[in-house]
Amino acid sequence: MAVVRPFMGIRPSKDLVEKVASLPYDVMNRKEANEMSAGNDYSFLHVVRAEIDVDDSVDQYDKVVYETARKNLDKMIEDKILVQDESPCYYIYRQIMDGRVQTGLVGCTSIDDYMNNIIKKHEFTRPAKEVDRINNFDYCDANTAPIFLTYRKNDELNKMINDYIKFNKPIYNFTSEDDITHIVWVINGDFIIDNISRIFENTEYLYIADGHHRSASSVKVGLKRREENPDFTGEEEFNYFLSVIFPDEDLFIMDYNRVVKDLNGYTKEEFLDKVKDNFLVEEYTGGSYRPVDKHTYGMYLDNKWYKITAKDGITNKKNIVDRLDVAILQDNLLGPILDIKDPRTDKRIDFIGGIRGLEELERRVDEGMKVAFSMYPTTIDDLMEVADTGEVMPPKSTWFEPKLRSGLFVHRLS
Repeated sequence: MAVVRPFMGIRPSKDLVEKVASLPYDVMNRKEANEMSAGNDYSFLHVVRAEIDVDDSVDQYDKVVYETARKNLDKMIEDKILVQDESPCYYIYRQIMDGRVQTGLVGCTSIDDYMNNIIKKHEFTRPAKEVDRINNFDYCDANTAPIFLTYRKNDELNKMINDYIKFNKPIYNFTSEDDITHIVWVINGDFIIDNISRIFENTEYLYIADGHHRSASSVKVGLKRREENPDFTGEEEFNYFLSVIFPDEDLFIMDYNRVVKDLNGYTKEEFLDKVKDNFLVEEYTGGSYRPVDKHTYGMYLDNKWYKITAKDGITNKKNIVDRLDVAILQDNLLGPILDIKDPRTDKRIDFIGGIRGLEELERRVDEGMKVAFSMYPTTIDDLMEVADTGEVMPPKSTWFEPKLRSGLFVHRLS
């Protein structure tokens, strides 16, 4: 069963938390990271995207970038920008976005549970992206960013967390520049800590919601430390990685939309005829079309929106992955018609998180791309079913909001 344990967290001093907390490292490019951190020496981007502190001519994956990250982290601790709790704690991390609340527990999960598939995955990882976080975590001797996990809701744990919130004051309560409220409580009582750990011991599986590369990197750093310390006991901190764990009922998956550069040589009319082989195509005159059911899509082409609906013959699949909307679109339109064979690597396709709205799809097409597709969001039940069957979801299947802020919690590996 799942192993979750408290840790001696390193976290921002209360009066600096709003300046320290940053968006995750992987939702921005180097230029955007520079812009976001401009004028803010406290931003945790100086740790997770330390290339902002070296010359632009230096490759962002150069050794000096990771050395700079370690130097910046050590200085933030030395200057009391970040402080460490004196005993192992759990933390409650609540986020409120547009009135919707998700409440997670912050603790450390086991690299053995990851390797033994008690922590279940649903995505492939890319080695180059793993190496980047391996270096960041290893040089910093810390998990500098948490993994986003979920579990099937547990009423006992929910009540325990809600009761704790009711009778204890948070250490942080602030609203970030994207209008998301972040509230954190420290749990440091032995009795409740033991009960939380016990509940997870009786939890069959945890699931990675977001952070496959971070989790794979954390595990590889832990295995590297085991090789360097052959007498390890399994209790050392490097055997665990930083996680925020939410009940499935709290999570919100947004649409993850597609935009394509060209029609693969087809005219608009020829393309529409091809699409009609496997989809019902209706011109939509009510503005932007956002799908409200599975197996329906919006399609923006030549200043017009269409509602396209997958025909029954292509949706009645036995395999859960083949039934996903992202797979149906890929297997019956993007691949065979537009020749997007591998969406992970094809430079003719781009992906737009639902947080940016359908207006972004229109803008991209109006400014030069050729066609865009709005998607019905993948559900958390779909994600868990895929993971339970040992399958892998197509790329860019899920977009979770809100994102976890970096810098609120740091887990030292030694």
